Amino acid sequence: MSDPVPDPRRWRALAVIAIAQLMIVLDITIVNIALPSAQKDLGISTGDRQWVITAYTLAFGGLLLLGGRLGDLFGRKRTFMTGLLGFALASALGGAAVSPEMLFLARALQGGFGALLAPSALGLLSTTFTQPRERATAFGIFGAIAAGGSAVGFIAGGLLTEYLNWRWCLFVNVPIALVAALGAYRLLKRDHIAKGRRIPLDLPGVALGCGGLLAIVYGTSEAESRGWGNWLVLACLCLGAALEVCFVLFEKYSTHPLLPLHIVRDRNRGGAALSVGLAVIGLFGMFLFLTFYLQTVKGFSPLKTGVGFLPMTAAIIFASTGIAARLMTRVPSRYLIVPGLLLGASGMAWLSQMRVDSPYAAMVLPSELLLGLGMGLVFMPSMNLATLGVAPRETGAAAATINTAQQVGGSIGTALLNTIAASATTAYLVGKNVASKAVQDAGAVHGYSVAAWVALGIFLLAALVAAVMVDHRPGPQDQAAEQEGRARQPATGTAAAAGGTPRPEPGGEAT
Repeated sequence: MSDPVPDPRRWRALAVIAIAQLMIVLDITIVNIALPSAQKDLGISTGDRQWVITAYTLAFGGLLLLGGRLGDLFGRKRTFMTGLLGFALASALGGAAVSPEMLFLARALQGGFGALLAPSALGLLSTTFTQPRERATAFGIFGAIAAGGSAVGFIAGGLLTEYLNWRWCLFVNVPIALVAALGAYRLLKRDHIAKGRRIPLDLPGVALGCGGLLAIVYGTSEAESRGWGNWLVLACLCLGAALEVCFVLFEKYSTHPLLPLHIVRDRNRGGAALSVGLAVIGLFGMFLFLTFYLQTVKGFSPLKTGVGFLPMTAAIIFASTGIAARLMTRVPSRYLIVPGLLLGASGMAWLSQMRVDSPYAAMVLPSELLLGLGMGLVFMPSMNLATLGVAPRETGAAAATINTAQQVGGSIGTALLNTIAASATTAYLVGKNVASKAVQDAGAVHGYSVAAWVALGIFLLAALVAAVMVDHRPGPQDQAAEQEGRARQPATGTAAAAGGTPRPEPGGEAT
């Protein structure tokens, strides 16, 4: 069977998908800049202010698997538009918040609708671009936005907070989401699945898988303020790990699994998810302590700090679209991912040498360029591998897997590296004049340097994982994989009990 004729509107559809992805990524960092103003305006206590961030990450990270599967069951265009409209409403609610509880609720709703939106976006990208060369270009653009949008969020947050009001950091999502929803309605292909052909939702899998992720994300978020040895943190991490073990065991025998295990058993998809998850641990941690270094030690304003991250964004875009997209169809994926992770490790090695008086141009800029080039080589081929060869009805679950790896990695990285930096700073200040600003800055920079060394080790571990697990090679098999993915049935219907003959399963996608 020959491939279908490509949709002539696919590049305009890519713009819609990219806008939605940018909105999700921007929201993670743009609110960080607005947080001090929001805390003062709404009277949020120091102990509770973390919930402006944690409420979002909890809902987003914990519900990604469910969001991805809902897209597979009800159609990705429908869930994509629902996510956009819901995200707009939640953002409007947050911008109009008159109490801390109202803002926390809005952020949780944003995270929930983001969990519906993110895997649908990646799933739509995978099913819209099936030709290897076009797919490489599309994923290059998507990867650049996914990785570089955080830095843009710092700039947007600084501009909106400084010249308008912190509420506009939330209100700005409303017109963006509405424009993207209108574009999605007009440009995305209909993939609605008739009610009578839908397979049942794996509710026990939802409870175990999403509950486990919620516990892990909550535990790592609380570790930032409570410490890793706190009983609540340990209890949440242990509970989350136990629930995920039960989830895997249950999914193995489920007739309609929330996450078909063959998706993560594939060495390329599994290797890509692990590599990205580990890389994001280092990357998000770097964002955290580099932001504090620029603002508290170097005296940069929020807007100037955001501008300071722009070179990394530019490097990510260049590496994704100018290098990775061109080479993805020509060289094995590990030849991009492994060097990218090693470049990231080099950037962290450079940052580990930071001092209080280190100039931006000689210290921060080179490390940002190395990290940006490295992440551009990592994200795009990894996102491509995440959904390559997956049946169209399972791309939501596959997309949710790579998104979950990023989200959980970011949560762990922020908590882990912040805790390490804080502990190193505390040890450095013992016996010193802590009232001195110079001593405080020296202690903070010492902590950041130690955290950079840990991030360096994590990047090297990710490179080792990618070198061992990822073995995808481009060529004619790419097209064969896409054809196989379109023809493949879910694990529950792949073979008859005796002879292994493929048999159809109800609930296939309607055209």
